Amino acid sequence: MAEKPCRADLVDLAAQLGPRLKARAGEHDRDASFPFETYDDLREAGLLRLCIPAEHGGLGGTFADYIRVSEELGRHCGSTALTFNMHTMTTIWVGEIADLIDMPGGARLDHESRRTEVYRGIVEQGLKHSQPISEVTPDSHRNPSTVGELVEGGFVVTGRKIFASLAGAADFYDTTCQVPGEASPRFVSIPADSAGVSVEGEWDPLGMRATVSRTLVFDEVFVPSQNELLPPGVFAEMHQRYPYPLLSITATYLGIMRGVLDFTCSFLRGEYPGGPAQPRRDSHQKQDGWARMQVLYHQARALLHTVVDDGALNPTRQDLARMWSASWTVMENAAQLAALGVRVCGGQAISRRFPLERMYRDARLGAVMLPFTAEVCLDRLGREFLFDD
Repeated sequence: MAEKPCRADLVDLAAQLGPRLKARAGEHDRDASFPFETYDDLREAGLLRLCIPAEHGGLGGTFADYIRVSEELGRHCGSTALTFNMHTMTTIWVGEIADLIDMPGGARLDHESRRTEVYRGIVEQGLKHSQPISEVTPDSHRNPSTVGELVEGGFVVTGRKIFASLAGAADFYDTTCQVPGEASPRFVSIPADSAGVSVEGEWDPLGMRATVSRTLVFDEVFVPSQNELLPPGVFAEMHQRYPYPLLSITATYLGIMRGVLDFTCSFLRGEYPGGPAQPRRDSHQKQDGWARMQVLYHQARALLHTVVDDGALNPTRQDLARMWSASWTVMENAAQLAALGVRVCGGQAISRRFPLERMYRDARLGAVMLPFTAEVCLDRLGREFLFDD
């Protein structure tokens, strides 16, 4: 068995892909098209198997490793980092997080068999997974309106998932459905080529355009029993007892902040290709703005990394408050930092031939990303400790 790479090596794999991701980002942003060639690169670099255990042919990365790798990808292309999140989190949920949850012996053995098949498809075939969880109803990750009727040999799934990243590009849609009469949702993997699966609607958003997050429709789709990725009840239990993976998309926005910092520094130094030939770093106002940008990034990074690295089963109310604070801080700071970058670099930098305007648009969307939108985080923080429930 190959030696497991250290965290720095895993981040370096993403960094090596950076120039290619950055070179494609503008075109796919303009066209709102999915970067299939980027996923070829991710597969060849081994990053699609980042969080698959080494004994199954993966790189053996942890959730904390994923946060750092995703940030590095987001530094070069926010859309790539966000879709990479949707793929990788399936392997984390059925792997590292599922291992934290108690299961009866038979259920554990069955789960091991099923996740081994998921791992094998990714390692041997480079299959892409997506996690279309969001619906139009609030709190849909815990209470989906998508129905999964129990039938002989599996489920018949009917429902709609909005903002489904990799819609039309993933090989499997790993999603939630509610079996009538049950208290918690099931987590199932639906092959993209199943009868009754379709993709609807246009995709012409403000930012994150290369995620192609169109609406997925499941119309009486049969899903075999072996495609249930977690034992009944475990999906809800892991979100109750270990909710930190719900922070996974914040790494994308931390990466966008890094990208804006990279651009701003190079632009002010007069070193960015096609930018001003003379440095613009001597102005005290620009130095002040540059300093504030760095503070915003380091605030967000320190809080997020602390919450992720310290995360443990059964969080306290204080732990949950820190988690919501971390999500809010990253998303709000990303938007503030990008806006400062525009102001500091000045009017010449807002041309679409530069990546700053794309990163500015992408950064604005963090505050509305489910499940922890800025409003949800503040609503929960605003009540926490003031009430007993």
